[in-house]
Amino acid sequence: MGPLRSGFVAVAGRPNVGKSTLVNALCGGKIAIVSRVPHTTRRRIFGIANSDDWQLVLVDLPGFQRPIDALTARMQKTVDSSFEDIDAVLFVLDCRARIGAGDRFVARRIFALGLPVVIALNKVDRLGPGHIASQMTTAAGLGDFHALHPVSAKTGDGIGMLRQELVELLPEGPLYFPPEQRTDLGVHDQIAELVREKALQLTKEEVPHSISVEVHEVDEKVVRAAVLVETESQKGILVGKRGSMIREIGSRARPEIEHLLGHNVFLDLTVKVRPKWRRDEVTLERLGL
Repeated sequence: MGPLRSGFVAVAGRPNVGKSTLVNALCGGKIAIVSRVPHTTRRRIFGIANSDDWQLVLVDLPGFQRPIDALTARMQKTVDSSFEDIDAVLFVLDCRARIGAGDRFVARRIFALGLPVVIALNKVDRLGPGHIASQMTTAAGLGDFHALHPVSAKTGDGIGMLRQELVELLPEGPLYFPPEQRTDLGVHDQIAELVREKALQLTKEEVPHSISVEVHEVDEKVVRAAVLVETESQKGILVGKRGSMIREIGSRARPEIEHLLGHNVFLDLTVKVRPKWRRDEVTLERLGL
């Protein structure tokens, strides 16, 4: 066995371009939760892809944004501090959307770092070659990039070549994580994220940014968690008619939690109102945000 290549690649892009889905595809399994809601990713998550001769650590970041409260300010601080010890940047663009001011804002930040930038033009499935080619031309004008890959995180198209490209940019280095590990998030945090994902997917537009999840107990038989919202009316939406919504969130989350834990559990979910938690530094600290 030759020397090991290992290192960190930051995944950057504006909200909703498919960064988390792409991290999951590159790591070959679910690392980061996904939903159609912008800013689903709130904390920095490491997705770890391993092979016999390399370890690629992808740093899945919240999307770039202008802070509007304590939560978004912390999210942006996470983004800024995550560029300190990395070897390359994976810049994700949405091939289905116009490449515009938001993408140029992110491009200016990352090209200024002086690191190799690999552009992934995501969501190319079901698009015509002409549209993809013109988007590639626009993307190429954003800065002095190292490589540009059209990919579909959803179908897996182009993912292998993109992964290889990133691995080739890594220096020789140590194993930063045990080879069987796929993320740096602890079990409680992974469970909280899975429950939040299902809540986001089911409640659509009504309450997404007001949702957070606190896991209180994980043992052989039971997982207990509270879904936090900011108002009584949001609580009503999340509980649903005769408890139908919170039951549905639980029944969607439970199989993935059982897969994570490796055994069956009873998932006990409650909904709690915690006014203005997004502005409360103590709560944010406790939630690990």
